[in-house]
Amino acid sequence: MVRYVYHKIGYAFLTLFGVVTVVFLLFNVLPGDPAKMMLGQNQSAEQVETVRKKYGFDKPKITQFAYYINDLLPVSIHSKNEADYTFLKKGKYRAKPLFSIKNTVVAFKVPYLRESFTKQGKPVAEVIGETLPNTAILAVTAICIALILGVVLGVVSAIYKNTWLDKFIQIVSTVGMSVPSFFSAILMAWFFGYVLHNYTNLEMTGSLYNLDDYGNAMQIQWKNLILPAVVLGIRPLAVVIQLMRNSLLEVYNQDFIRTARAKGLSEYQIIKKHALKNALNPVVTAISGWFASMLAGAVFVEYIFGWNGLGKEIVNALNTLDLPVIMGAVLIIALIFILINIFVDLIYAWLDPKVSLES
Repeated sequence: MVRYVYHKIGYAFLTLFGVVTVVFLLFNVLPGDPAKMMLGQNQSAEQVETVRKKYGFDKPKITQFAYYINDLLPVSIHSKNEADYTFLKKGKYRAKPLFSIKNTVVAFKVPYLRESFTKQGKPVAEVIGETLPNTAILAVTAICIALILGVVLGVVSAIYKNTWLDKFIQIVSTVGMSVPSFFSAILMAWFFGYVLHNYTNLEMTGSLYNLDDYGNAMQIQWKNLILPAVVLGIRPLAVVIQLMRNSLLEVYNQDFIRTARAKGLSEYQIIKKHALKNALNPVVTAISGWFASMLAGAVFVEYIFGWNGLGKEIVNALNTLDLPVIMGAVLIIALIFILINIFVDLIYAWLDPKVSLES
């Protein structure tokens, strides 16, 4: 078990390093001057040069990459010279010095994702911290809808194999897989938020928190979660239905199921005590990938519904070429994806004792 965890941690670091490298190269070969992007149209040559020095844009690309890695590492190297980019400024790094070597300080700090180009120097960590919880709530709700309904409908479809009910569920799941999320979002927002608004009391757009009528306080609006969560959960719901049905039918052909039937157990007892747990393995594997991808796939859904989450923030950052926000969001999503995969591997081993954690 310990060896497996160490192996996964090493794999996670290598994967993150690869993601960091690709993200840095991708956004640093784009045409344009980052300093001018930050300052906008009305800038002087002196202002541009000041920003370049402040953020290290005047250095060679390899040096800028080293700065970027140093910013992201929890244990990093800093200069005592105030003119250097890596100067240990408290407000920038929130670092705790560990020891010094000549003009260099080694410090422990929270990973620094730099500052937004377009939000008056607001730290990217704060931008992500304000929006990621909303996206997490949306993704968790969507995946719960997909998992609960998908498992139930998949079991029903397997029990009533080749009947009209099974065929109807298969048609619905196929349609759910085929329709793009952005089209489903537009359709659902128009139909339930506009056409049936008087009956559903749902809005076409809206986030989790809205200002009250007096503009003094934020109020939570759970009803605004319904439509985007349903839309985001449609495609994984279809996948779960198909996987659950096929996996359960395969488990039904196993010898231990026939033995359970021979003992006189009811169909409900067979499913609950024997078949369901064994049939969940492919579902758990698939749903983990869907959950991580939802953080990225929520971009269009959040933008269409006006949901103030990380996806909408990414769209805004792309429109304004706010590179630090885009890069920080991609890294956070990659980190979440890696952590989820490790967690799911542990669950997979629990569901199937034949899986070895030492492999």
